[in-house]
Amino acid sequence: QLQFVASGGGLVQPGGSLRLSCAASGSSLEYVTVGWFRQAPGKEREGVSCISNMDSSTNYADSVKGRFTTFRDTAKNTVFLHMNSLKPEDTAVYWCAEVVTVQLMCLMTPTRDYWGQGTQVTVSS
Repeated sequence: QLQFVASGGGLVQPGGSLRLSCAASGSSLEYVTVGWFRQAPGKEREGVSCISNMDSSTNYADSVKGRFTTFRDTAKNTVFLHMNSLKPEDTAVYWCAEVVTVQLMCLMTPTRDYWGQGTQVTVSS
């Protein structure tokens, strides 16, 4: 089964940028629909974005639209989450996981209850 590892988190000031990476063992990510999720302290885990394995179409949570971009680099077998204009409310642990595809569109719904290694993002001055 696929094992996911998210990395690239850190401490950044409000308005700054970070790029998270998602790597997986067990398969090429080219054939996997991947989603990004996050969980802030005291809150439930929520979907952030996803990218389809069919045509690399993307989907974003309203809270990050226009600020976050998800894309894949097939040569590096990596899916990225580029985050701009970061806000304190973006502070959370971020994970990547395989998500559901419906009629070629990705949904921010994981295919299984498995969460690999996450990465902490802290937005603070």
